[in-house]
Amino acid sequence: MDFLAHVVRVVDAVNEFIGRVVMWLSLGVVLVCFATVYLRYALETGRPWIQELYVWQHAIVFLVGAGYTLLHGGHVRVDLFYGEMSDRRRALVDIFGTLVLLWPFALVIAYESTPMVVLSWTNNEVSQQPGGMPAVWFLKAMLHVFCAVIFIQGMAVVARGLLVLGGRTQYAQQASTH
Repeated sequence: MDFLAHVVRVVDAVNEFIGRVVMWLSLGVVLVCFATVYLRYALETGRPWIQELYVWQHAIVFLVGAGYTLLHGGHVRVDLFYGEMSDRRRALVDIFGTLVLLWPFALVIAYESTPMVVLSWTNNEVSQQPGGMPAVWFLKAMLHVFCAVIFIQGMAVVARGLLVLGGRTQYAQQASTH
């Protein structure tokens, strides 16, 4: 059980760190979007790469921050039922949801996106827009980062659930209060 507790602490810390780093890209999205609008309407000019940059940043926030969101219970769940469940029942739901829904989803996304990511990487794919962003392969590779962060956070969810089922209720996932 101590090993499971260690897994929970390490994975939670990793996704907490990733989430706190990635959240700064949200500020970047706002600033780059503002710059795009300013260039277009105030200076009557534009740069395709800067327009693509804030879309990329936005995508990276959602893809790379998914583990952080899972850590903090921010993904969709029917809290109407979940919130009324006991800690043990929530642990069972979390374990079941991870094993049957989350992990297969992550594996399918990783498997199906691999040929596209590898081809993009191999060809050093760039934006189809003239003057657009270089290294489109980097953005496509974020799909694999997404799969990795939700997969490892799923490990923590399962470990946390097993700890609760083993009587360590301090690891219980709390129902969302949002």
